[in-house]
Amino acid sequence: MDALSLVALIAASAAVAGAARRTPVPAPLLLVAVGLIASYIPGVPQYTLDPHIVLPLILPPLLQTAAMESSYLDLRANIRPVALLSVGYVLFATVAVGWLAYLIIPGLPLTAALVLGAVIAPPDAVAATAIARRSGLPSRITTILQGESLVNDATAITAYKVALAAAIGEGASWAGGIREFLVAALGGVGMGLLLMVPIHWLRTHLKEALLQNTLSLLVPFAAYAAAEQVGASGVLAVVVVALYLGHRSWQVDFETRLQEAAVWKMVSFILESSVFALIGLQLPVVLKGLGAYGGTDVIWYAIALFVIVVAVRFVWSYPATYLPLWMSRRIREREGIVDWRRPLVISWAGMRGVVSLAVAFSIPLTLHDGTDFPARNLVLFLTFTTVIGTLVVQGLSLPGLIRLLKMPGRDPQAETLAEAQAQAAASRAADQRLDELLQDERNALPEPLVDRLKNVLERRRNAVWERLGQSNPVTGESADDTYRRLTREMIASEREVFVRLRDARVIDDELMRTLLRRLDLEEAAAYREESA
Repeated sequence: MDALSLVALIAASAAVAGAARRTPVPAPLLLVAVGLIASYIPGVPQYTLDPHIVLPLILPPLLQTAAMESSYLDLRANIRPVALLSVGYVLFATVAVGWLAYLIIPGLPLTAALVLGAVIAPPDAVAATAIARRSGLPSRITTILQGESLVNDATAITAYKVALAAAIGEGASWAGGIREFLVAALGGVGMGLLLMVPIHWLRTHLKEALLQNTLSLLVPFAAYAAAEQVGASGVLAVVVVALYLGHRSWQVDFETRLQEAAVWKMVSFILESSVFALIGLQLPVVLKGLGAYGGTDVIWYAIALFVIVVAVRFVWSYPATYLPLWMSRRIREREGIVDWRRPLVISWAGMRGVVSLAVAFSIPLTLHDGTDFPARNLVLFLTFTTVIGTLVVQGLSLPGLIRLLKMPGRDPQAETLAEAQAQAAASRAADQRLDELLQDERNALPEPLVDRLKNVLERRRNAVWERLGQSNPVTGESADDTYRRLTREMIASEREVFVRLRDARVIDDELMRTLLRRLDLEEAAAYREESA
């Protein structure tokens, strides 16, 4: 892939993802569809997923973004369902899907079938949670899906390595497979624990936001590479470090947080958009060389495998949800009755994605004895059709299923009330601290400036409560919304003056940028960030 092709891919993917925000179709699905169409347009370069690029260079930053936006406390509170899905389900799916594929596809060796099972076992780290958030799922289901997607790739990649060793003739025993899994899992967690504290210390002691964010961009690649170098799971190392950094992000200065949020939002947008477009663009590659498996038979195999993958997740999800409740009185008392709709939605949210395709492309061409890897092209094709099938069928129908089941979504009124109560408690603490500081002669301020500090604190305290109150009968805005709008209009007027003075050479560009940055920070403080 040359530079021009790469730029074209990123630009086109960003454009399609931007257009998707104005449609009811989730961006991942539209990107895959456009990629499928574009793959047969004359002149479009042939893009091939290179596992040596996807796994060490694309997967770590995506995991970093997802983990830093996750809640460590929520994940810890849901550790059992997350572990049962991210480890138990992936291993179960590897064996069950592989065994059933071996039974229904003539001539497919069991070892190759288990490789196929491991490849398509993990749900995607991006698609499910992206669609779940947009669909307004309850926060606990979103947390479980997020937690699953953070860890399941590590389980699947380790299972794939064990199955591949058996397939290519290196030999693999159950004991050896368990040992390799434990080394990868414990080693990945251990590497994350080893790196997270010094990295956080460095982040808090670097005094420039530019250096701190440069470090932030390097962290996922360094954690992944360090773990893989010692034979451990790079995925788990990245997740552990990112969860720790996200949990303690409040200890980093405000400028770093503002820059970091903007930088990582851009990085994840570009990578996610490009990755889903790349999935669709793989069709010509996977169709090439099917050989003896061409014709209508391969279509039936693809449909059968899709049904198996979906069914196996249901077979696992319901027992994994209810058996612990039936077996443990303490779990029943803590969690109460689990709504039957929860495992149904979690089961249907098992979309596959780019990691499955990248791992499939890493399957070697030959065995140790020099013969061709059995049915390699068929495994590639079935992986591709499963990824596309789950993204399209499950992805398109998931929002409708959630509406049909009338899942209780987030309660905006309750969330706003909780926000108001938290802000009131924080404001009381700030007010008390201000009074303490003003008693010190070194902090003496003119009365107008003291009033200004108190007014800012009062407005921040009242702003959230006003969102719960009545709206303006003319505009429909709350008082807080009106305040923000007027603030923005005033700041816009100030900007125009600064630009006019710069153009008239009264001030230079450097001073204008300094003044505009102050206005930008004031505007950022006046406006709460809208959810994407």
